[in-house]
Amino acid sequence: MPEEDSVQLRERVREKPSDDLVQHFNAPALARSLQVAFEPQMQIHLAHTVMLARQKIISQDDARAILGALVEIHKAGPAGIEVDPGLEDLYSHVERALIRRVGPEVGGRMHTGRSRNDLGVTTARMVLRTSLLDLLDQVLAFHQVLLNLARAHVETVMPGLTHSQHAQIITLGYYFAAFADVLARDLERLEATYDRVNRNPLGAAALTTTGFPLDRSLTTELLGFDGLVVNAYDAIVSRDDVTEAAAAVALLMTNLSRLCEDLWIWSTLEFGYAELADRYCSVSSIMPQKKNPGVIEKLKALSAQAIGDSMAAFAAVKNVSFSECGDAQAGGNPPLHQAIELAITALDLLRGVLPSTTFRKERMKYLAEIGFATMTELADTIVREKGISFRMAHNIVGKTVFRALEAGKTAIDLTTEMLDESCQDLFGHSLGLSSEALAQALDPWGNILVRTVTGGPAPSEMARMLDLAATRQKGAEARQQQRRQRLLSSRQLLDHEVALLTR
Repeated sequence: MPEEDSVQLRERVREKPSDDLVQHFNAPALARSLQVAFEPQMQIHLAHTVMLARQKIISQDDARAILGALVEIHKAGPAGIEVDPGLEDLYSHVERALIRRVGPEVGGRMHTGRSRNDLGVTTARMVLRTSLLDLLDQVLAFHQVLLNLARAHVETVMPGLTHSQHAQIITLGYYFAAFADVLARDLERLEATYDRVNRNPLGAAALTTTGFPLDRSLTTELLGFDGLVVNAYDAIVSRDDVTEAAAAVALLMTNLSRLCEDLWIWSTLEFGYAELADRYCSVSSIMPQKKNPGVIEKLKALSAQAIGDSMAAFAAVKNVSFSECGDAQAGGNPPLHQAIELAITALDLLRGVLPSTTFRKERMKYLAEIGFATMTELADTIVREKGISFRMAHNIVGKTVFRALEAGKTAIDLTTEMLDESCQDLFGHSLGLSSEALAQALDPWGNILVRTVTGGPAPSEMARMLDLAATRQKGAEARQQQRRQRLLSSRQLLDHEVALLTR
Protein backbone atom coordinates (compact mmCIF):
# COMPACT_ATOMS: atom_id res chain seq x y z
CA MET A 1 0.00 0.00 0.00
CA PRO A 2 1.44 3.45 -0.89
CA GLU A 3 2.62 5.42 2.09
CA GLU A 4 0.16 8.28 1.69
CA ASP A 5 -2.80 5.89 1.46
CA SER A 6 -1.97 4.37 4.84
CA VAL A 7 -3.18 7.52 6.58
CA GLN A 8 -6.48 7.93 4.77
CA LEU A 9 -9.46 8.00 7.11
CA ARG A 10 -10.99 4.70 5.99
CA GLU A 11 -9.83 2.30 8.74
CA ARG A 12 -13.35 1.58 10.03
CA VAL A 13 -14.83 1.44 6.51
CA ARG A 14 -13.33 -0.98 4.02
CA GLU A 15 -15.05 0.10 0.84
CA LYS A 16 -14.26 3.29 -1.00
CA PRO A 17 -17.05 5.88 -1.30
CA SER A 18 -19.66 4.94 -3.86
CA ASP A 19 -19.57 6.68 -7.21
CA ASP A 20 -23.01 8.23 -6.72
CA LEU A 21 -22.05 9.57 -3.27
CA VAL A 22 -18.93 11.11 -4.75
CA GLN A 23 -20.83 12.56 -7.69
CA HIS A 24 -23.68 14.09 -5.74
CA PHE A 25 -22.01 15.08 -2.47
CA ASN A 26 -18.25 14.68 -2.05
CA ALA A 27 -17.16 16.22 -5.36
CA PRO A 28 -19.46 19.28 -5.21
CA ALA A 29 -18.62 19.86 -1.54
CA LEU A 30 -14.90 19.65 -2.29
CA ALA A 31 -15.26 22.08 -5.17
CA ARG A 32 -17.01 24.58 -2.88
CA SER A 33 -14.40 24.07 -0.17
CA LEU A 34 -11.52 24.68 -2.56
CA GLN A 35 -13.19 27.92 -3.60
CA VAL A 36 -14.16 29.38 -0.21
CA ALA A 37 -12.53 27.34 2.56
CA PHE A 38 -8.98 26.73 1.36
CA GLU A 39 -7.56 30.02 2.68
CA PRO A 40 -9.08 29.93 6.19
CA GLN A 41 -8.37 26.22 6.59
CA MET A 42 -4.72 26.73 5.72
CA GLN A 43 -4.54 29.52 8.32
CA ILE A 44 -6.04 27.13 10.88
CA HIS A 45 -3.44 24.45 10.07
CA LEU A 46 -0.64 26.99 10.47
CA ALA A 47 -2.02 28.43 13.72
CA HIS A 48 -2.67 25.01 15.24
CA THR A 49 0.84 23.82 14.37
CA VAL A 50 2.40 26.98 15.84
CA MET A 51 0.40 26.40 19.01
CA LEU A 52 1.48 22.72 19.20
CA ALA A 53 5.10 23.82 18.98
CA ARG A 54 4.73 26.62 21.54
CA GLN A 55 3.10 24.16 23.96
CA LYS A 56 5.85 21.60 23.28
CA ILE A 57 3.24 19.07 22.20
CA ILE A 58 5.32 18.46 19.08
CA SER A 59 9.01 19.14 18.61
CA GLN A 60 10.43 22.27 17.04
CA ASP A 61 11.92 20.16 14.25
CA ASP A 62 8.59 18.53 13.43
CA ALA A 63 6.84 21.88 13.59
CA ARG A 64 9.42 23.39 11.25
CA ALA A 65 8.93 20.61 8.72
CA ILE A 66 5.13 20.72 8.92
CA LEU A 67 5.00 24.50 8.65
CA GLY A 68 7.43 24.54 5.74
CA ALA A 69 5.28 22.04 3.85
CA LEU A 70 2.08 23.92 4.71
CA VAL A 71 3.58 27.14 3.39
CA GLU A 72 4.36 25.36 0.10
CA ILE A 73 0.81 23.99 -0.13
CA HIS A 74 -0.59 27.40 0.74
CA LYS A 75 1.45 29.17 -1.92
CA ALA A 76 0.42 26.63 -4.56
CA GLY A 77 -3.20 27.45 -3.77
CA PRO A 78 -6.31 25.39 -4.51
CA ALA A 79 -5.03 24.68 -8.01
CA GLY A 80 -2.11 22.79 -6.48
CA ILE A 81 -4.38 20.29 -4.74
CA GLU A 82 -4.56 16.96 -6.55
CA VAL A 83 -8.23 16.08 -6.36
CA ASP A 84 -9.05 12.48 -5.49
CA PRO A 85 -12.77 11.59 -5.51
CA GLY A 86 -12.03 8.90 -2.96
CA LEU A 87 -11.03 11.47 -0.35
CA GLU A 88 -13.97 12.91 1.52
CA ASP A 89 -13.06 16.54 2.12
CA LEU A 90 -10.56 19.36 1.80
CA TYR A 91 -8.79 18.44 5.04
CA SER A 92 -8.03 14.95 3.76
CA HIS A 93 -6.54 16.39 0.59
CA VAL A 94 -4.36 18.83 2.50
CA GLU A 95 -3.17 16.17 4.93
CA ARG A 96 -2.29 13.88 2.02
CA ALA A 97 -0.33 16.68 0.34
CA LEU A 98 1.45 17.36 3.64
CA ILE A 99 2.35 13.72 4.27
CA ARG A 100 3.63 13.30 0.73
CA ARG A 101 6.10 16.08 1.51
CA VAL A 102 7.24 15.18 5.04
CA GLY A 103 6.03 11.61 5.60
CA PRO A 104 3.43 10.18 8.01
CA GLU A 105 5.67 10.21 11.10
CA VAL A 106 6.02 14.00 10.90
CA GLY A 107 3.00 15.07 8.86
CA GLY A 108 0.66 12.92 10.91
CA ARG A 109 1.43 15.06 13.97
CA MET A 110 -0.32 18.17 12.62
CA HIS A 111 -3.71 16.81 13.67
CA THR A 112 -2.66 16.18 17.27
CA GLY A 113 -5.31 17.39 19.74
CA ARG A 114 -7.71 18.27 16.96
CA SER A 115 -10.71 16.79 15.15
CA ARG A 116 -12.27 17.46 11.82
CA ASN A 117 -15.20 18.59 13.96
CA ASP A 118 -13.50 21.64 15.44
CA LEU A 119 -11.57 22.21 12.22
CA GLY A 120 -14.85 22.28 10.30
CA VAL A 121 -16.74 24.64 12.56
CA THR A 122 -13.73 26.94 12.86
CA THR A 123 -13.43 27.08 9.08
CA ALA A 124 -17.16 27.77 8.77
CA ARG A 125 -16.99 30.66 11.23
CA MET A 126 -14.02 32.20 9.43
CA VAL A 127 -15.80 31.95 6.07
CA LEU A 128 -18.98 33.40 7.56
CA ARG A 129 -17.23 36.31 9.25
CA THR A 130 -15.66 37.29 5.91
CA SER A 131 -19.07 37.21 4.24
CA LEU A 132 -20.58 39.27 7.05
CA LEU A 133 -17.83 41.87 6.73
CA ASP A 134 -18.53 42.18 3.01
CA LEU A 135 -22.25 42.54 3.74
CA LEU A 136 -21.59 45.15 6.42
CA ASP A 137 -19.58 47.18 3.91
CA GLN A 138 -22.58 47.26 1.59
CA VAL A 139 -25.05 48.11 4.35
CA LEU A 140 -22.87 51.01 5.46
CA ALA A 141 -22.54 52.30 1.91
CA PHE A 142 -26.29 52.16 1.31
CA HIS A 143 -27.02 53.77 4.67
CA GLN A 144 -24.90 56.73 3.55
CA VAL A 145 -26.91 56.94 0.32
CA LEU A 146 -30.12 57.14 2.36
CA LEU A 147 -28.72 59.88 4.58
CA ASN A 148 -27.66 61.87 1.52
CA LEU A 149 -31.15 61.56 0.03
CA ALA A 150 -32.76 62.49 3.33
CA ARG A 151 -30.75 65.71 3.51
CA ALA A 152 -31.44 66.52 -0.13
CA HIS A 153 -35.21 66.20 0.29
CA VAL A 154 -35.91 67.80 3.67
CA GLU A 155 -38.27 70.24 1.92
CA THR A 156 -39.80 67.87 -0.66
CA VAL A 157 -43.38 67.60 0.64
CA MET A 158 -45.48 64.56 -0.15
CA PRO A 159 -48.48 62.71 1.24
CA GLY A 160 -47.70 60.21 3.96
CA LEU A 161 -49.84 57.09 3.70
CA THR A 162 -51.49 54.78 6.15
CA HIS A 163 -53.49 51.83 4.78
CA SER A 164 -52.38 53.10 1.34
CA GLN A 165 -54.57 56.19 1.87
CA HIS A 166 -53.48 59.81 2.22
CA ALA A 167 -52.90 60.34 5.92
CA GLN A 168 -50.65 63.25 6.89
CA ILE A 169 -48.05 65.41 5.19
CA ILE A 170 -44.46 64.21 5.29
CA THR A 171 -41.38 64.94 3.23
CA LEU A 172 -39.42 62.63 1.01
CA GLY A 173 -36.43 63.34 3.22
CA TYR A 174 -38.42 62.20 6.25
CA TYR A 175 -39.27 58.96 4.44
CA PHE A 176 -35.63 58.26 3.63
CA ALA A 177 -34.55 59.19 7.17
CA ALA A 178 -37.05 56.69 8.53
CA PHE A 179 -35.74 53.96 6.26
CA ALA A 180 -32.17 54.87 7.21
CA ASP A 181 -33.11 54.18 10.82
CA VAL A 182 -34.50 50.80 9.79
CA LEU A 183 -31.27 50.01 7.96
CA ALA A 184 -29.28 51.19 10.98
CA ARG A 185 -31.01 48.50 13.03
CA ASP A 186 -30.16 45.95 10.34
CA LEU A 187 -26.58 47.13 10.67
CA GLU A 188 -26.70 46.72 14.46
CA ARG A 189 -28.09 43.20 14.12
CA LEU A 190 -25.37 42.23 11.66
CA GLU A 191 -22.67 43.75 13.86
CA ALA A 192 -23.98 41.81 16.86
CA THR A 193 -24.11 38.67 14.74
CA TYR A 194 -20.51 39.20 13.66
CA ASP A 195 -19.44 39.59 17.29
CA ARG A 196 -20.96 36.23 18.18
CA VAL A 197 -19.81 34.49 15.00
CA ASN A 198 -16.22 35.63 15.49
CA ARG A 199 -15.61 33.28 18.42
CA ASN A 200 -13.06 30.50 18.29
CA PRO A 201 -14.22 26.87 18.55
CA LEU A 202 -10.76 25.46 17.77
CA GLY A 203 -9.50 23.24 20.57
CA ALA A 204 -12.89 21.69 21.20
CA ALA A 205 -11.62 18.68 19.21
CA ALA A 206 -14.38 16.12 18.61
CA LEU A 207 -16.60 17.16 21.52
CA THR A 208 -14.80 17.42 24.88
CA THR A 209 -11.42 19.07 24.13
CA THR A 210 -8.40 16.79 24.59
CA GLY A 211 -5.82 15.56 27.08
CA PHE A 212 -3.10 17.54 25.29
CA PRO A 213 -2.34 20.94 26.90
CA LEU A 214 -3.71 23.12 24.11
CA ASP A 215 -3.51 26.91 24.34
CA ARG A 216 -6.84 28.00 22.89
CA SER A 217 -6.16 31.66 23.60
CA LEU A 218 -3.11 31.54 21.30
CA THR A 219 -5.05 30.20 18.32
CA THR A 220 -7.76 32.75 19.09
CA GLU A 221 -5.20 35.53 18.72
CA LEU A 222 -3.48 34.05 15.67
CA LEU A 223 -6.76 33.58 13.79
CA GLY A 224 -8.26 36.97 14.59
CA PHE A 225 -11.13 35.77 16.75
CA ASP A 226 -12.53 38.08 19.40
CA GLY A 227 -12.92 35.33 21.99
CA LEU A 228 -13.69 31.67 22.54
CA VAL A 229 -16.70 29.46 22.25
CA VAL A 230 -15.72 28.18 25.66
CA ASN A 231 -17.75 25.02 26.14
CA ALA A 232 -16.40 22.41 23.73
CA TYR A 233 -19.75 20.65 23.35
CA ASP A 234 -21.36 23.99 22.47
CA ALA A 235 -18.53 24.78 20.07
CA ILE A 236 -19.12 21.59 18.07
CA VAL A 237 -22.86 21.02 18.07
CA SER A 238 -24.47 24.48 18.06
CA ARG A 239 -25.25 26.25 14.78
CA ASP A 240 -26.85 29.43 16.01
CA ASP A 241 -24.03 31.26 14.25
CA VAL A 242 -25.73 30.23 11.01
CA THR A 243 -29.32 30.72 12.12
CA GLU A 244 -28.65 34.11 13.71
CA ALA A 245 -26.94 35.31 10.54
CA ALA A 246 -29.80 33.88 8.47
CA ALA A 247 -32.36 35.74 10.59
CA ALA A 248 -30.46 39.02 10.25
CA VAL A 249 -30.24 38.62 6.47
CA ALA A 250 -33.93 37.72 6.20
CA LEU A 251 -34.87 40.86 8.15
CA LEU A 252 -32.59 43.00 6.00
CA MET A 253 -34.01 41.65 2.77
CA THR A 254 -37.59 41.99 4.03
CA ASN A 255 -36.91 45.66 4.72
CA LEU A 256 -35.27 46.22 1.34
CA SER A 257 -38.22 44.58 -0.37
CA ARG A 258 -40.62 47.03 1.29
CA LEU A 259 -38.56 49.93 -0.01
CA CYS A 260 -38.60 48.39 -3.48
CA GLU A 261 -42.37 47.98 -3.31
CA ASP A 262 -42.74 51.70 -2.68
CA LEU A 263 -40.41 52.59 -5.55
CA TRP A 264 -42.36 50.24 -7.80
CA ILE A 265 -45.69 51.88 -6.91
CA TRP A 266 -44.27 55.40 -7.06
CA SER A 267 -43.16 54.79 -10.65
CA THR A 268 -46.74 54.12 -11.83
CA LEU A 269 -48.72 56.71 -13.77
CA GLU A 270 -51.26 56.83 -10.97
CA PHE A 271 -48.65 57.96 -8.44
CA GLY A 272 -46.09 59.56 -10.71
CA TYR A 273 -43.71 60.27 -7.83
CA ALA A 274 -40.60 58.72 -9.30
CA GLU A 275 -39.01 57.72 -12.58
CA LEU A 276 -36.14 55.28 -12.61
CA ALA A 277 -33.14 55.98 -14.80
CA ASP A 278 -33.37 54.37 -18.21
CA ARG A 279 -30.40 52.13 -17.49
CA TYR A 280 -32.40 50.33 -14.81
CA CYS A 281 -35.56 49.85 -16.89
CA SER A 282 -36.84 47.57 -19.62
CA VAL A 283 -39.29 47.97 -22.49
CA SER A 284 -42.14 45.96 -23.94
CA SER A 285 -41.81 43.91 -27.12
CA ILE A 286 -45.31 44.93 -28.24
CA MET A 287 -46.35 48.04 -26.27
CA PRO A 288 -44.16 50.94 -27.40
CA GLN A 289 -45.15 53.27 -24.54
CA LYS A 290 -43.83 50.97 -21.81
CA LYS A 291 -40.92 51.78 -19.50
CA ASN A 292 -40.86 49.00 -16.95
CA PRO A 293 -39.01 49.36 -13.61
CA GLY A 294 -37.44 45.97 -14.20
CA VAL A 295 -34.67 46.29 -11.67
CA ILE A 296 -37.17 46.80 -8.84
CA GLU A 297 -38.95 43.60 -9.76
CA LYS A 298 -35.63 41.77 -9.87
CA LEU A 299 -34.73 43.17 -6.46
CA LYS A 300 -38.01 41.98 -4.97
CA ALA A 301 -37.33 38.56 -6.48
CA LEU A 302 -33.84 38.56 -4.93
CA SER A 303 -35.43 39.32 -1.58
CA ALA A 304 -37.78 36.37 -1.92
CA GLN A 305 -34.88 34.07 -2.81
CA ALA A 306 -32.74 35.31 0.07
CA ILE A 307 -35.55 34.88 2.59
CA GLY A 308 -36.12 31.37 1.27
CA ASP A 309 -32.42 30.57 1.57
CA SER A 310 -32.40 31.90 5.12
CA MET A 311 -35.31 29.63 6.02
CA ALA A 312 -33.47 26.71 4.42
CA ALA A 313 -30.59 27.36 6.82
CA PHE A 314 -33.02 27.16 9.73
CA ALA A 315 -34.57 24.00 8.32
CA ALA A 316 -31.15 22.32 8.16
CA VAL A 317 -30.78 22.77 11.92
CA LYS A 318 -34.38 22.52 13.13
CA ASN A 319 -34.89 18.77 13.44
CA VAL A 320 -31.34 17.83 14.34
CA SER A 321 -30.40 16.48 17.73
CA PHE A 322 -28.21 18.71 19.89
CA SER A 323 -25.14 16.73 18.90
CA GLU A 324 -22.66 16.73 16.04
CA CYS A 325 -24.57 15.91 12.88
CA GLY A 326 -23.58 16.45 9.27
CA ASP A 327 -26.86 18.03 8.18
CA ALA A 328 -26.72 20.71 10.88
CA GLN A 329 -23.00 21.35 10.49
CA ALA A 330 -22.93 21.56 6.70
CA GLY A 331 -26.51 21.83 5.53
CA GLY A 332 -27.07 25.44 6.52
CA ASN A 333 -23.89 26.85 5.02
CA PRO A 334 -24.66 26.95 1.26
CA PRO A 335 -28.13 28.55 1.55
CA LEU A 336 -26.90 31.09 4.11
CA HIS A 337 -24.00 32.17 1.94
CA GLN A 338 -26.25 32.39 -1.08
CA ALA A 339 -28.62 34.61 0.93
CA ILE A 340 -25.71 36.87 1.90
CA GLU A 341 -24.55 37.07 -1.73
CA LEU A 342 -28.08 38.04 -2.80
CA ALA A 343 -28.23 40.73 -0.11
CA ILE A 344 -24.89 42.14 -1.25
CA THR A 345 -26.18 42.21 -4.83
CA ALA A 346 -29.41 43.95 -3.80
CA LEU A 347 -27.61 46.64 -1.81
CA ASP A 348 -25.12 47.22 -4.60
CA LEU A 349 -27.96 47.70 -7.09
CA LEU A 350 -29.93 50.01 -4.81
CA ARG A 351 -26.87 52.21 -4.37
CA GLY A 352 -27.11 52.84 -8.09
CA VAL A 353 -30.88 52.93 -8.44
CA LEU A 354 -31.87 55.43 -5.75
CA PRO A 355 -29.46 58.31 -6.47
CA SER A 356 -30.23 58.09 -10.19
CA THR A 357 -34.02 58.13 -9.73
CA THR A 358 -35.88 61.32 -10.62
CA PHE A 359 -38.35 62.31 -7.91
CA ARG A 360 -41.16 64.51 -9.19
CA LYS A 361 -41.45 67.15 -6.51
CA GLU A 362 -44.31 69.10 -8.09
CA ARG A 363 -46.42 65.97 -8.44
CA MET A 364 -45.86 65.10 -4.79
CA LYS A 365 -46.66 68.65 -3.71
CA TYR A 366 -49.83 68.78 -5.79
CA LEU A 367 -51.18 65.55 -4.32
CA ALA A 368 -50.20 66.72 -0.84
CA GLU A 369 -52.31 69.85 -1.41
CA ILE A 370 -55.46 68.23 -2.81
CA GLY A 371 -55.55 64.86 -1.03
CA PHE A 372 -56.83 65.91 2.43
CA ALA A 373 -53.60 64.87 4.18
CA THR A 374 -53.68 68.29 5.87
CA MET A 375 -56.89 67.51 7.76
CA THR A 376 -55.21 66.49 11.03
CA GLU A 377 -53.51 69.86 11.15
CA LEU A 378 -56.83 71.56 10.34
CA ALA A 379 -58.45 69.80 13.30
CA ASP A 380 -55.50 70.76 15.52
CA THR A 381 -55.77 74.37 14.32
CA ILE A 382 -59.45 74.47 15.26
CA VAL A 383 -58.56 73.20 18.74
CA ARG A 384 -55.87 75.85 19.18
CA GLU A 385 -57.86 78.71 17.66
CA LYS A 386 -61.37 78.01 18.96
CA GLY A 387 -60.72 76.13 22.18
CA ILE A 388 -63.07 73.23 21.47
CA SER A 389 -62.17 69.59 22.12
CA PHE A 390 -60.23 67.61 19.59
CA ARG A 391 -63.09 65.14 19.16
CA MET A 392 -65.47 67.96 18.25
CA ALA A 393 -62.91 69.39 15.82
CA HIS A 394 -62.43 65.93 14.35
CA ASN A 395 -66.18 65.63 13.78
CA ILE A 396 -66.40 69.03 12.11
CA VAL A 397 -63.51 68.35 9.74
CA GLY A 398 -64.70 64.82 8.98
CA LYS A 399 -68.16 66.05 8.02
CA THR A 400 -66.67 68.83 5.91
CA VAL A 401 -64.43 66.39 4.04
CA PHE A 402 -67.37 64.08 3.39
CA ARG A 403 -69.39 66.93 1.87
CA ALA A 404 -66.41 68.12 -0.18
CA LEU A 405 -65.87 64.68 -1.66
CA GLU A 406 -69.57 64.35 -2.43
CA ALA A 407 -69.35 67.66 -4.31
CA GLY A 408 -66.18 66.64 -6.20
CA LYS A 409 -64.01 69.13 -4.35
CA THR A 410 -60.44 68.74 -3.05
CA ALA A 411 -58.72 69.93 0.09
CA ILE A 412 -57.73 73.27 -1.41
CA ASP A 413 -61.40 73.97 -2.12
CA LEU A 414 -62.36 74.00 1.56
CA THR A 415 -63.74 77.28 2.92
CA THR A 416 -64.56 78.68 6.33
CA GLU A 417 -68.21 78.69 5.29
CA MET A 418 -68.10 74.93 4.74
CA LEU A 419 -66.62 74.48 8.22
CA ASP A 420 -69.29 76.75 9.69
CA GLU A 421 -72.03 74.72 8.04
CA SER A 422 -70.68 71.46 9.43
CA CYS A 423 -70.28 72.93 12.90
CA GLN A 424 -73.82 74.32 12.79
CA ASP A 425 -75.25 70.92 11.84
CA LEU A 426 -73.29 69.12 14.53
CA PHE A 427 -73.27 71.53 17.44
CA GLY A 428 -75.78 74.24 16.65
CA HIS A 429 -73.40 77.13 16.10
CA SER A 430 -70.91 78.44 13.55
CA LEU A 431 -67.21 77.72 13.99
CA GLY A 432 -65.84 81.14 13.06
CA LEU A 433 -62.34 80.04 12.01
CA SER A 434 -60.48 82.81 10.20
CA SER A 435 -59.52 82.49 6.55
CA GLU A 436 -55.86 83.02 7.51
CA ALA A 437 -55.91 80.14 9.99
CA LEU A 438 -57.60 77.90 7.43
CA ALA A 439 -55.06 78.75 4.73
CA GLN A 440 -52.17 78.04 7.09
CA ALA A 441 -53.67 74.71 8.10
CA LEU A 442 -54.13 73.69 4.46
CA ASP A 443 -50.54 74.57 3.51
CA PRO A 444 -48.53 71.30 3.27
CA TRP A 445 -45.26 73.01 4.13
CA GLY A 446 -46.92 74.67 7.10
CA ASN A 447 -47.94 71.21 8.29
CA ILE A 448 -44.28 70.22 8.24
CA LEU A 449 -43.02 73.34 10.02
CA VAL A 450 -45.21 72.87 13.11
CA ARG A 451 -44.16 69.26 13.69
CA THR A 452 -41.15 70.05 15.82
CA VAL A 453 -41.82 67.34 18.42
CA THR A 454 -38.95 64.87 18.77
CA GLY A 455 -39.02 62.60 15.74
CA GLY A 456 -41.12 64.92 13.59
CA PRO A 457 -40.43 66.08 10.01
CA ALA A 458 -39.79 69.78 10.75
CA PRO A 459 -36.46 70.92 9.28
CA SER A 460 -34.95 71.64 12.69
CA GLU A 461 -35.81 68.19 13.97
CA MET A 462 -34.69 66.56 10.74
CA ALA A 463 -31.33 68.31 11.05
CA ARG A 464 -30.92 66.99 14.59
CA MET A 465 -31.89 63.43 13.65
CA LEU A 466 -29.68 63.37 10.57
CA ASP A 467 -26.72 64.72 12.53
CA LEU A 468 -27.16 61.87 15.03
CA ALA A 469 -27.48 59.38 12.19
CA ALA A 470 -24.29 60.72 10.60
CA THR A 471 -22.49 60.31 13.91
CA ARG A 472 -23.72 56.73 14.17
CA GLN A 473 -22.59 56.13 10.61
CA LYS A 474 -19.07 57.33 11.40
CA GLY A 475 -18.97 55.14 14.50
CA ALA A 476 -20.08 52.09 12.53
CA GLU A 477 -17.50 52.79 9.83
CA ALA A 478 -14.80 53.03 12.50
CA ARG A 479 -15.88 49.73 14.03
CA GLN A 480 -15.85 48.11 10.62
CA GLN A 481 -12.34 49.36 10.00
CA GLN A 482 -11.28 47.99 13.38
CA ARG A 483 -12.72 44.57 12.55
CA ARG A 484 -10.82 44.39 9.29
CA GLN A 485 -7.65 45.69 10.93
CA ARG A 486 -7.99 43.03 13.63
CA LEU A 487 -8.01 40.29 11.01
CA LEU A 488 -5.11 41.86 9.14
CA SER A 489 -3.04 42.18 12.32
CA SER A 490 -3.73 38.60 13.35
CA ARG A 491 -2.70 37.40 9.91
CA GLN A 492 0.53 39.35 10.15
CA LEU A 493 1.15 37.86 13.60
CA LEU A 494 0.52 34.35 12.30
CA ASP A 495 2.93 34.89 9.41
CA HIS A 496 5.51 36.19 11.89
CA GLU A 497 5.15 33.16 14.16
CA VAL A 498 5.41 30.77 11.21
CA ALA A 499 8.53 32.58 10.01
CA LEU A 500 10.14 32.31 13.47
CA LEU A 501 9.56 28.58 13.58
CA THR A 502 10.68 27.85 10.01
CA ARG A 503 13.83 29.93 9.77
